[in-house]
Amino acid sequence: MDYNLLENIDYAPFWLSLKVGAICVLLYLVFGVGLGLFLSRTKGVIASIVDIVVTLPLVFPPIAIGYFLLLLLGQNGIFGFLDLLFSFEAVVLASFIAGLPLVVKPIESVLGGRIRDLESIAYTLGKGKIYTFIFVSLPCIYKTLISSLFLGFARSIGEVGITLLIGGNIIGRSETISLAIYNATLGAEYHKASFYAIILGIVCLGIFLVLRHLQQER
Repeated sequence: MDYNLLENIDYAPFWLSLKVGAICVLLYLVFGVGLGLFLSRTKGVIASIVDIVVTLPLVFPPIAIGYFLLLLLGQNGIFGFLDLLFSFEAVVLASFIAGLPLVVKPIESVLGGRIRDLESIAYTLGKGKIYTFIFVSLPCIYKTLISSLFLGFARSIGEVGITLLIGGNIIGRSETISLAIYNATLGAEYHKASFYAIILGIVCLGIFLVLRHLQQER
């Protein structure tokens, strides 16, 4: 790699990815935890449909998910009035959807275990559901919650397929660091692609080390 060429590197994709990842983490704290709680406590057709939708990004090709979202968010789509396509919000939506199952499924699993017995004890002591969830359930799952948030963050900044279709891959506007690697490779700018890949690799390695530390503390 010619390091003199790194002076021309554009760091905007990196900062955009960090911004998107940070917003996704905040969304996961609300919707990820909420959906995990809902799925761990609810059975039936509605819960099954929600579970399928949440889990879909794990088993369905991202580019196909992006295509269906493109149809839904397009001018003639059901949600076309939102005018989200090829915007920063579309990038956030793509990243959020990609990482959501990595947050919801672990939380659903841990909330469906022995924690329900502790919640039952709290209820018998006269504690309400909100109090019990905040002061009993969350402290018991905080390591799982943190690990899930890190996984969701890592997946969100590495998302390509969905973002490519609904974000538009617009340089300077919706080009994340993963798309920057893609664009640099297509343009035969391998020094740029390598640099972006190294940055992404360092971030992911840091997340791996944090997850490993949390796992060893259990």
